[in-house]
This record gives sequence, structure tokens and C-alpha cells, in this order.
Amino acid sequence: MGMAGMDAFIGRLDPDMCVVTAVAGGERAGCLVGFASQCSIQPVRFVVWLSEVNHTFRVARDAEVLAVHLLARDQHGLAERFGGRTGDRTDKFEGIPLREGYGGAVVLADAPAWFVGRIVTRAGGGDHIGFVLDPVEWGGDETYDGPLLRLSGAHTIKPGHPVD
Repeated sequence: MGMAGMDAFIGRLDPDMCVVTAVAGGERAGCLVGFASQCSIQPVRFVVWLSEVNHTFRVARDAEVLAVHLLARDQHGLAERFGGRTGDRTDKFEGIPLREGYGGAVVLADAPAWFVGRIVTRAGGGDHIGFVLDPVEWGGDETYDGPLLRLSGAHTIKPGHPVD
């Protein structure tokens, strides 16, 4: 039995895309993430899954907090920057409005919604590691009510890092 049925199921999903940023050891990193979700109601917890081959993963594993940003549908260029380039070769943050968040987190000032979460635990999940976050600070543009960038709007972005 092949994976065709599972591929068809996954193909129907259209999750919100997030940019996750991390800071540790004087280094900052960020990447576009399609695997993220609330994972607990009480207490509120959120999990983001980072690829082990990703530069952001290597910084995040030493970080105390991560910042998670939702993007507006028209922020495709920002998604391309964080998803289509690797931090191994480029400073993805150059020229982008930023602010410092809780625990020294890097917050993208133009994101319509964001939060900073303390890393509670990490969980293996195949080629990605889940970072379970306890939200401690949040914000964004409360007047923004437009569409968010979803996987279907980001499928043309070629990953900055190969999957393996």
C-alpha cells in the first residue's frame, strides 16, 4: 500500500504560513514554517516544527524563546526571503523593520500578528523537531482583518535548504 492516500489528505490542507525567528549566542535566524499549531488549550501552548537541516533549527536549539509571525497574503516577498534563502549564506533580516521582544526575541515589525513564546520542550517528529512554546508576549496590527498567507499562496517558493 503506497502513500497516495496520505498524500491526497495532506494535499487538501492549506495551513497558515508563519515566520519563526530565533536568537542565541549572538546569532539570529528565521525561516518560513508551514507546520505549526496550537497544541494545548489549558495552558495555552503552540508548537512550531523546524527542519533539522535548517539554519534556524541550529540557532533555535540553543534559544530560550522563539517568535512566531503570521504574514498577510500580500507579504509574499517577506515569505520568499525567509523561505527561499538560507541563513547560512545571507542575512535575512537586513533592511527589515524589527523590534526586540521578550527575552531578546527578534520581532518582525510589519507582521499583522505575532507572539513570543518560551520554549517549554522539544519533540522529535521525523525530519522536523517540534518546539512547544508558552506564549509570553504578543502583538501586531489589531486593525488588520485581511487574508493571511497560506500554503497555497507560498507553494512557488523554492526552499533555501533541501529537505535532506
